[in-house]
Amino acid sequence: MNRTPMVAGNWKMNMTVADARHLVSEMVPGLQSKAGVDKVLCPPFTALLAVSSLLEGSDIRLGAQDMYWENSGAYTGEISPNMVAEFCEYVILGHSERRAYFGETDKDVNRKIQAAFTHGLSPIMCVGESLEEYESDRTYDVIFRQVKMGLEGIEFEGGDGTNLIIAYEPIWCIGTGRAATPEDANQVIADVVRPALEELFGKDMAQKIRVLYGGSVNGENAKEFFLQPEIDGALVGGASLKIADYIQITLAAIN
Repeated sequence: MNRTPMVAGNWKMNMTVADARHLVSEMVPGLQSKAGVDKVLCPPFTALLAVSSLLEGSDIRLGAQDMYWENSGAYTGEISPNMVAEFCEYVILGHSERRAYFGETDKDVNRKIQAAFTHGLSPIMCVGESLEEYESDRTYDVIFRQVKMGLEGIEFEGGDGTNLIIAYEPIWCIGTGRAATPEDANQVIADVVRPALEELFGKDMAQKIRVLYGGSVNGENAKEFFLQPEIDGALVGGASLKIADYIQITLAAIN
């Protein structure tokens, strides 16, 4: 299956507006000439407007790091889907940090996925197992449950699921400097993620949906992951704040 690779940068809780302007101004020239890969930057909410203006006219897309599922109301501190959709095409949902630190459940993620599609946003849905789950051989059960419950009730108009992206991020690899081996990550996607997608949407659709890898991806190891047949790119954390590293990762996705 010929799936266009994607490299999405999750800046997490980093970068003031001034910092974001500087980073994007330095990064765009090295990124926008790179064809054959979808490029997405996901800054904090406070920098979305500034980054959106800087990306105008380029082929680099904008994503948010999260959102709530309601359109409006008494939800102090939350951001609604229609607010995100003013600036963004993509939104990261179900990230392990949201699940671990803020108590998000599979049901919460499902509500957000439903809201994203309703508002024309393309969700990047994160799934991944903790170190405890990994060491107790529960990886397959956890990932299968997260995919099935996160996407329960989702239907694609016209049968096109290419606006859904899955990011497999082993939690024990995120920000630790440890990475799953490319072969192991590929195996989880082949044996768990795609079969779960197939149960939900059928075999053809399951092969069209892009699955990214995330977890201590950097310029040095990205190519090894992208050579795996089931890995369609990366959701990049810390390395997305380093211009040379992020560009190197993007180039690795093309070649």
